[in-house]
Amino acid sequence: MNRNDVNPVGELTLRTLAMPADANAAGDIFGGWVMAQMDLACGIRAAERARGRVVTAAVKEMAFAKPMKVGDTLCVYIDITRVGRTSMTLRVEAWAQRYLSDLMERVTHADFVMVALDGEGKPKPVPAEG
Repeated sequence: MNRNDVNPVGELTLRTLAMPADANAAGDIFGGWVMAQMDLACGIRAAERARGRVVTAAVKEMAFAKPMKVGDTLCVYIDITRVGRTSMTLRVEAWAQRYLSDLMERVTHADFVMVALDGEGKPKPVPAEG
């Protein structure tokens, strides 16, 4: 699949507004806030796919290409790229819809590895799709 920074790839899983409490003194949104929103979106998508509880096991190489600003809408897109026995890899893209604009710019992207857990918190097989 062609990955680029022109159009989002994956399913829109989360949209949220960047607020002043999420920013530093210059009005740039904290990278940790963006990453937390990406993790929330992964939890939603992975739990749907696993049909149960999941946890984040790893995040692979995240770099910020553009800043988020107060008033921008963060849009998180997810594409499940691999499903193993108990884990799955999700390609996550965070895009900023600029304040009062149709302009969308990719802020960052990363691969998140999520693990399915049973009721006792132990890894369990990810069910077959269907």
